[in-house]
Amino acid sequence: MIKYYTRACNFYYGTQAKHLIKQKKALPLCGNKNIAFDKIELFIRKDDNIRSKYINLKNVKKLSKDLQKKIKCDLKIISTKRKNFLKYLNFSQPCIMGILNLTPDSFSDGGKFISKKKSFKQIENMINSGANIIDIGGESTRPGSKTINSKIELKRLSYVLKKFKRKFKKICLSLDTRKSDVMIEGIKYGVDLINDVSGFNFDKNAIKKISKFKTSKVLHHMQGTPNTMQKNPKYKNVLLDIYDFFENNLQKKLRGRNIILDPGIGFGKTLKHNLSLISKISLFHSLGFPILIGTSRKRFISQISDIYDSKERIGGTLASILYLLLQGVQVFRVHNVREVKQGILVFNKIVNE
Repeated sequence: MIKYYTRACNFYYGTQAKHLIKQKKALPLCGNKNIAFDKIELFIRKDDNIRSKYINLKNVKKLSKDLQKKIKCDLKIISTKRKNFLKYLNFSQPCIMGILNLTPDSFSDGGKFISKKKSFKQIENMINSGANIIDIGGESTRPGSKTINSKIELKRLSYVLKKFKRKFKKICLSLDTRKSDVMIEGIKYGVDLINDVSGFNFDKNAIKKISKFKTSKVLHHMQGTPNTMQKNPKYKNVLLDIYDFFENNLQKKLRGRNIILDPGIGFGKTLKHNLSLISKISLFHSLGFPILIGTSRKRFISQISDIYDSKERIGGTLASILYLLLQGVQVFRVHNVREVKQGILVFNKIVNE
């Protein structure tokens, strides 16, 4: 059986993008007329044999009728504006998700914001620095971490969950958890988004239990568990395997349109896997959902920078985010909100002139 995958590529920006779209020489990426594309990379997968070729949009009509139909369907999805299903969020603009770890052992800032006073001060700092979403978590999922009891997790989250929506009505609240009882408790207090790094595989009853609430979800990819994920992860093709994971889950488990896709940088991936995903992330636009990426302070930055690594890895984080922006990624999960917001504003001003 042969399977085809369509990736938008050869992008244009700003005035040039608008000009080419107007002349019908290019298509807008996700309905954003500030990013246009006039080529696709077509992946052809037959069992374990994978190849790709680049095709100008004007040459799609030269392909077989069945392949034309498949590509035209993909192009319609890729070029359509994403639905703004989260209140006060616009997926036509870069959205920043600020990270608040209410844990003593997270890889970067464990224990830093666990007090009631410090947690809300950090939330206010991130919102004032440009965060559209606050992502709170009470269990570390760093490589090698162990699962904790849901009661302990809820105890860590309780104060912020109860107070957040009273104070920040117009800010999206995301809950980073793998457990259905924690999810339900969060939804009770107005959580807008459930961000489960296991892809709703850890708690087999999670989807069934929360489906009646119609809460938006992040479909996140992880190979293995936090305790095992970095022990020699393997894929036939990381890009296409994760695409298939998303597609299967969207068809069979997570039905509905209020979903954000996250390929899980660093979650069961080697440096090579992470770079493959980042470099060709635009493949996932053909699934028709907003894309979320978390590269902030991740280990792959130190693997590349070597002796030039730094504690907060702001340079590497921002470099990856700006590259992902060029491919139309909509949501960025970060620690250093102000620096990322500043970088995005300056970068967009330059490329959109």
